Amino acid sequence: MDSLITAAARALAAGDPLGALKRVALREDAPALALRGIAMAQLGDLARAKALLRRAARAFGAKEAVARARCVVAEAEVALAARELTWPAEALDAARATLEEHGDRVNAGHARYLEIRRLLLIGQLDEAEGQLAGLDPAHLPPASRTVHELIAAGIAIRRLRTKAARAALARGERAARDARIPALTAEVEAAGRVLTAPAARLIARGRERLLRLGEVEALLASNALVVDACRHAVRAGSKVVSLATRPVLFALARTLGEAWPADAARDTLIAHAFGSRFTDASHRARLRVEVGRLRRALQPLAGVSATKRGFALAPRRAREVVVLARVVDGEHAAVLALLADGESWSSSALSLALGTSQRTVQRALDALAAAGTAQSLGHGRARRWMTPPLPGFTTTLLLPAPLPVD
Repeated sequence: MDSLITAAARALAAGDPLGALKRVALREDAPALALRGIAMAQLGDLARAKALLRRAARAFGAKEAVARARCVVAEAEVALAARELTWPAEALDAARATLEEHGDRVNAGHARYLEIRRLLLIGQLDEAEGQLAGLDPAHLPPASRTVHELIAAGIAIRRLRTKAARAALARGERAARDARIPALTAEVEAAGRVLTAPAARLIARGRERLLRLGEVEALLASNALVVDACRHAVRAGSKVVSLATRPVLFALARTLGEAWPADAARDTLIAHAFGSRFTDASHRARLRVEVGRLRRALQPLAGVSATKRGFALAPRRAREVVVLARVVDGEHAAVLALLADGESWSSSALSLALGTSQRTVQRALDALAAAGTAQSLGHGRARRWMTPPLPGFTTTLLLPAPLPVD
């Protein structure tokens, strides 16, 4: 390996993509193409990064399997940054196996972290947590240890384990300082801000206030009956009744929860549950049927009693009823929540992450675009969506240098 390639690899390892490009920007050999691809990824030009990495993988000879595998891992990183969640996982598995076979533990470990991050993005927390538990970051370089702790913190945050998340972020901060890569330190700081930013809204007794993540965790552990509008469930302590597949019942439960300790009028319940502005005998009959279904569903946690003007929620053991809602509410709040991470998403990636059809996601994106809360970039298969106020970033976890630096 010549001195310019070595110097460029070291610059990338230190988080200096411009320094790397100064050394290899005009070269067309395979190692230079690979390093240019990673530098462009770190600078945010993901399309060019992908093209360069593919050229590099083709340019490496048959005897350079490790170098080709590193290019595949780097391309997978770029795909994840571009939220191409349908990128072929088989290619990444094969590259990881090649790297493990040739003793490249750092890049093989990074390939595993990419797999786990994808699982985290699409909400498969159990599998992500299981795979992360099988990895020991102790013998990895500081940058990889930072990645490990960021993923651990992400899992803990999604499971509402704020103490574990803070501990992971503290370890990640120490590892990022050892790595001396400013972007990694900034990523840990950004992850830490999630713990102090508003995570949900509490609606109780006609009043609203914002809650941080730790306050949400404490609320769910309290003895209150919580109508959880973030997960479409009703919960009291460890008992949870999911209404995720029964939107009418959940709409009734939320309306009753927001009205507690008073009752909710029949016209209000009909409007929220059925979307009807007008009320007639058929609506009232349907309301009685749906309230009966809700009463049976919530039997372990609460009763639903009829009043003169409507219905009221009566918790069995809880002393209070509250509603936990998203910070930004509305029909398309879940799509908007994913777009709020600052990355550009394709409609197929959003569909995979939300577990719904691509057509449903596209209708939501069109509605958000019409309201001015989302915007698209590109056309056709290259079309990506993001929220207007947030700039795009290269990736949440930086690429390691794909080539040896010594």
